[in-house]
Amino acid sequence: MRRNTLLIDADDTLWENNVFYEKLIEDFISVVEPYGYTRAYIRHILNETERKNIRQYGYGVRSFGRSLEETYLKLADQMARREILAQIHSRVIELERTPPKILDGVPETLAYLTERHRLILFTKGEPAEQAAKVERSGLQGFFEFIEIVPEKNTQTYGGLVHKHKIVKAHGWMIGNSPRSDINPAMQVGLNAVYIPHQHTWTLEHEPVVAGSGKLVILPSFRELRSHF
Repeated sequence: MRRNTLLIDADDTLWENNVFYEKLIEDFISVVEPYGYTRAYIRHILNETERKNIRQYGYGVRSFGRSLEETYLKLADQMARREILAQIHSRVIELERTPPKILDGVPETLAYLTERHRLILFTKGEPAEQAAKVERSGLQGFFEFIEIVPEKNTQTYGGLVHKHKIVKAHGWMIGNSPRSDINPAMQVGLNAVYIPHQHTWTLEHEPVVAGSGKLVILPSFRELRSHF
């Protein structure tokens, strides 16, 4: 049996992540809506604010919290209240402390894969925050290496291939995000397994485009056992 190198995403691939953000966003929109804005417009402003802050502050719950606060201050304007800002801050701290909810079938599938292939956890975000989530998940023992980067793009994939001497024909990226997991991996010549998640973050959506590598689409993480 050929031993592949499997690069595996973390958020919304191994454990639930964005669903907790979406719950907070829905509650946030309900707070701002009485100021006279539609829910769609509030979400639009929040998305644009997140895009701006990601470029400056990177990913992570604290950057997200900053975006919520800035969006609130912009839309509430003169009617902004300190207690609402305090509530937002409190909810963001609560979000940061939320333990990972491991997706169905993940531990047993990782146990199966690690006996047969080289596994590398490849995630993006604020390093300390992502490392803490990995530790709380209890899944780190399945991986030979854990790589946390500020952004997933063709440059970071190329660097990972070089660092770990990955043979591209035998290298696979496994994840739920077309923008961060599937497209850049295939663009550098890796293969990819796309496992869609119904709560994938809006900013990670984009069409899956063909690359030089192979593409496999699976309905769940546990289905990896039938492919590898």
